[in-house]
Formats: sequence, structure tokens, C-alpha cells
Amino acid sequence: MTPHRTSMRPYRGVPAEQRRAGRRAALLEAGLDVLGTDGWASATVRGVCSRAKLNDRYFYESFADLDALLLAVVDDQAAQATGLIEDVARRAPRRLRPRTTAMVGAIVDFLTADPRRARVLACEFPASPLLQERRRAIIGVLADIYIAQVRELLDEVPLGETDLRMTALTVVSGLWELLAAWLRGDVETGRDHLVAYVVALLLTTTDLAPALDHRLR
Repeated sequence: MTPHRTSMRPYRGVPAEQRRAGRRAALLEAGLDVLGTDGWASATVRGVCSRAKLNDRYFYESFADLDALLLAVVDDQAAQATGLIEDVARRAPRRLRPRTTAMVGAIVDFLTADPRRARVLACEFPASPLLQERRRAIIGVLADIYIAQVRELLDEVPLGETDLRMTALTVVSGLWELLAAWLRGDVETGRDHLVAYVVALLLTTTDLAPALDHRLR
């Protein structure tokens, strides 16, 4: 479907592109609200537009269909999360445990700060083939962050390139599933215990090289 064309003239002093960006932001917020409360299976263009307080025709100036909005909502949340992780890493000390603790705590708090995010990660990702595909891409980005932090924090990286990549993918994928289970209530523990456990788990990955070297001899 061809996106709806709107007037490029300023309206009440507000440039057309700024108005369009505002409508897109409203649709993203409404999309998160639908995805994080009712679930995507019950979403409609009209329902999203109603929550955004916009005429239906404005939906198509920014999104081709509901799937496009769904992915945009997830991409926006993922960008916020990765941006937060990188910002916390920049501000944290260049020491393994304090920085790891700060980063893990920040992402747990990000997910729990908005119940809609918790539902998306815990319930909507597993239910949507479209989001499962996007999950792989997000895990790749998070794995890159893990690898960058290992290289920055350790004077000598204990693993070769292939083993480091395998470790990053294993850790990120596993932590994704753990956090999703915790948010669903399948894992009963408090926030601080969860953070401490994840930090301890991450720190053990630095011991993989000696163990792997011994096993391969």
C-alpha cells in the first residue's frame, strides 16, 4: 500500500516533517501499548490509531501494515535498551565486576520499568514467528556488545575469535530466556538475587579458556 501523502506546508507554525514525526511517535507508543497489554494477535490498524488519537489514514504515511509497526516498536525498544547498556558501560569503572553489575542491573531495571516491555519479551516474542526472526538480529547486536566489553575489560582476551563468538551467543541467548522466564514468573527470585546470579555467571565465562584448553589436549 502506498503511504498516504500529507501536505508539506507548516500548520500553526509546525513544519510538516515535525508533525509527521510526532504522529509516528504516537503510533509507536500506541503500538507498544497494544503489544504490551492485549498482544499483537488482537491488534488492528483502527485500534492502534484510536489509541494514538489519529485518523486511520495517518497510519499509512509511516507504516505499510501492522507487521511493519510491530517491528518498528520492537526495534525502538531494542535501540533504547542497547543505547542504555552502552551508556552505562561508558560511565562505569573499567573493572570487570563493577561494570558487569552496573550493566546487568540497568537492563533488568529497564525491562521492569514498564510492564509492557516485560510482556513483549516474556510473551509476545515466543508467540510471533516475525519477532523470533527479529530476536536473532537483536541477539547478534548484544553479542557484539559482549565481545567489545570483553576486549576492553580484559588485558588479555582468553578465548580465540570463534570461541569468543560462541560464548557471546550462548550467554546472550541464555540470558534472554532467563529474563523472559523471570518476567513471566516462572523463576521466583528477587531483582537483586537475579542480578547477582547473572553477574556471577558472566564472570565465569572468563574461565572458559583454561577449561577448554585442558579438554582439547
